[in-house]
Amino acid sequence: MATGRNQSVSRMSPRQKMINLMYIVLTAMLALNVSSDVLNGFSQVEDGLSRSNRIITARNQALYAQLQEFNQQNPGKGKVWLDKAADVRANTDKLYSLIDSLKYEIVRVADGDPVDMRNSRNKDNLDAASQVMLAPTGGKGKTLRLNIDQYRKYITSFIDDEAKRKNIEAALSTKPVKTAASGEASNKTWEDTQFENMPTIAAVTLLTKLQNDVRYAEGEVLNQLIDNVDMGDLRVNLVNAFVVPQSRIVMRGTKYSANIVLAAVDTTQRPVVYINGQRLGNDKGLYEVGTSSAGSHEYSGYIEVTGRDGSVTRRDFKSSYTVIDPLATVSATMMNVFYAGINNPVSIAVPGVPESSISATMTNGSLTRSGDGWIAKPTQVGAVCEITVTAEMDGQRMNVGTTKFRVRKLPDPTPFITYNDAKGNPARYKGGRPFPKASILAATGLDAAIDDDMLNIDYKVVSFETVFFDQMGNAIPEISAGAHFSERQKNAIRRLQHGKRFYITKVKATGPDGITRDISPMEVILN
Repeated sequence: MATGRNQSVSRMSPRQKMINLMYIVLTAMLALNVSSDVLNGFSQVEDGLSRSNRIITARNQALYAQLQEFNQQNPGKGKVWLDKAADVRANTDKLYSLIDSLKYEIVRVADGDPVDMRNSRNKDNLDAASQVMLAPTGGKGKTLRLNIDQYRKYITSFIDDEAKRKNIEAALSTKPVKTAASGEASNKTWEDTQFENMPTIAAVTLLTKLQNDVRYAEGEVLNQLIDNVDMGDLRVNLVNAFVVPQSRIVMRGTKYSANIVLAAVDTTQRPVVYINGQRLGNDKGLYEVGTSSAGSHEYSGYIEVTGRDGSVTRRDFKSSYTVIDPLATVSATMMNVFYAGINNPVSIAVPGVPESSISATMTNGSLTRSGDGWIAKPTQVGAVCEITVTAEMDGQRMNVGTTKFRVRKLPDPTPFITYNDAKGNPARYKGGRPFPKASILAATGLDAAIDDDMLNIDYKVVSFETVFFDQMGNAIPEISAGAHFSERQKNAIRRLQHGKRFYITKVKATGPDGITRDISPMEVILN
């Protein structure tokens, strides 16, 4: 069979052989054809990368200018880092320029002279990149790979952050890429996978992207060098405002003095504190000591903190504190006595002790908490209430003071008629002055209360009488309907002329102490 096929081929005419050869060439050309849309896409990517390179270059120049400015302000501290930055800049510019020259040479091979880097005439040329970059013609891809390897090793030596270092290594990697052909795996060099049969515009775009990666690596190193400028200084990540008083205990008539400061700390690098030669047992700077005796106590020590470069900074300090004997203060909020049968507000405080750690008891009545204060409710009039205060200090409960109060009966209230004034606000008429008849008739009855600016206690009126006088001067009493005016009382008020008066007497009222008492009468003058 094979012999017959060979004979058939040998019998082909020269014309048929030429047609078959042209078909093969045309098929190859169709297989290698790159569409204009793809080429235009590469052009757009190339333009975008070029703009990005200009932006990154400007940013890196600004970072370099920061190092120059710091060196001018503090040459002793900044020169070493500026010199390193200058070396980084020189190595980066060298590799960047090499890549630029390769881009120029690839476009020149594709287009010939003159060379227009922005508008290549043969963007789809598949030979130019291979001729320049691959053996056996140009072989400059290997030179580029070796330079990238050298630069990558050099530039990552400045990076402390592991994640950033890995990112740069990945961006500048030249490891061989495994590709599959005919079902068999084969290894190619980095330059083969990047530039073999690569259109001119794609090769130029790839090299521009490589320049972008080089500038990115340079920027990361410049940022690292700026951070290293103050490597030996203390770094902070938390700043708070604090008030540092000379003393938290101030006597009346003296001055209170305090320093208002900003305290900066590094929460990841806690300092070590030594007080009176002993290391503090916690990393929060909390100093606690027992106070067994009153008086002034001094202490001193120092703080050590390790910088990022391993250097240790030490700062000495000295302070003092004052210990006083426990003292409780108990005072009545309204007056210096207690009144039986009502809630008497009381404040109880112990200097230096929170309210939650204070307890109190009372004789001759009850004492309970109410919000930030206390309520004392004595029972027996004429007896003494004794309040005893205890406080928990240093885990122990101590008796810190006892105060005595006299107990009195509530004073008599004053009767009044509630009405609305000209502005519609509630008001109280207590007699002794002219009062509109209409306001009296509009009132429901009589009220009573203690309202002497110290006590404000309402009473409930049980009953009262009104006394009117006829033309003969005879007194005509009328009885109320509880706390309200009776209908007979209202009719008598209606019959009175302006300028006349009547009296409210025999007023009985009950207070919150449960005691019903007779209170003073009042004179009502009709207006």
